[in-house]
Amino acid sequence: MQRLKRITVTALLAYIFVAPPTAKALAAENPLRITTQQDIISIYADNRPLLHYSYSSAPSKPYIRQLFTPCAVNVLRDAPADHLHHHGLMFAVKIDGINFWEERQGCGRQVHNCFDDVRVDKRSDGARAAFTEQLNWMNPAGRDVLLKENRTIEVSQVKDFQVTLLTWQSKFELPEGKNAAVFTGSHYHGLGMRFIKAMDATGSFFDADGRTGEIFRGDERLVPSSWCAYTANVNGKAVTVAMFDHPDNPRYPATWFTMKKPFAYLSATMSLHTKPLSLAADNPLVLRYGVALWDGRVETEKINRLYKRWSAWPGPEKPRGPATKQVE
Repeated sequence: MQRLKRITVTALLAYIFVAPPTAKALAAENPLRITTQQDIISIYADNRPLLHYSYSSAPSKPYIRQLFTPCAVNVLRDAPADHLHHHGLMFAVKIDGINFWEERQGCGRQVHNCFDDVRVDKRSDGARAAFTEQLNWMNPAGRDVLLKENRTIEVSQVKDFQVTLLTWQSKFELPEGKNAAVFTGSHYHGLGMRFIKAMDATGSFFDADGRTGEIFRGDERLVPSSWCAYTANVNGKAVTVAMFDHPDNPRYPATWFTMKKPFAYLSATMSLHTKPLSLAADNPLVLRYGVALWDGRVETEKINRLYKRWSAWPGPEKPRGPATKQVE
């Protein structure tokens, strides 16, 4: 494994309107900034955390350890005792039959290589902070690269929505000399999020089309839709989390895996348990998903409006101009 590279700079390059910790207060101008500490890369709005991303201390995969609402409520649970391989918000599937979801003997590993871009820049309706990571998907022996991933994590503060909005984009390519790779997986494999214990059992799932979904087993359901959301109470106050599938993704709309008992989980899947997905050397695979966090209960109409705006944005590509900060 290549030696891990540490970011040694803080990106503090733009000011935006963000929702303050009290919902009734007026919006104020606060900086977005990106920092690293103890192998964690973090994004803040002023002094409020928006996310913490673990990129080297995790045993098998980089992932988002914590993700916060505008009022600084974290919704993610990391490595609970019942499923130690559930890491906050993570992306995992099977590649060529090798399991990257679980963490046991015979499973593959997503290995952090480097960050090649960390930045804060502006949009017309706010600003964004982003970083791009290079990863290698390694076989269990750690000798062969099965897949190369260019992963961009972006957080946007959208002025008129009072929301924390995350974009997760992964571009997959084959290493030199490999001609194909096959994506498969269980019915819950994809971009999945494990909710904190306070959100287990008592919340409600809903989606863009108002469907209840097909029962797969027990409390587990599968439902196709452009987005799926979950509302639950944390410390007596409601929070709402919505996941978006981009219209350009293969097999759009996503098939959402949902469950709330015995624990709450939401995953954007490509139904890999029913039909494998092949990747050829001359045709990279790009997947783009969104995650929106609100304080309070949010109606379908408001989520639809944000989804339409998000899906119309260009991808979180590296911008040109002085707002870009290159780091090792």
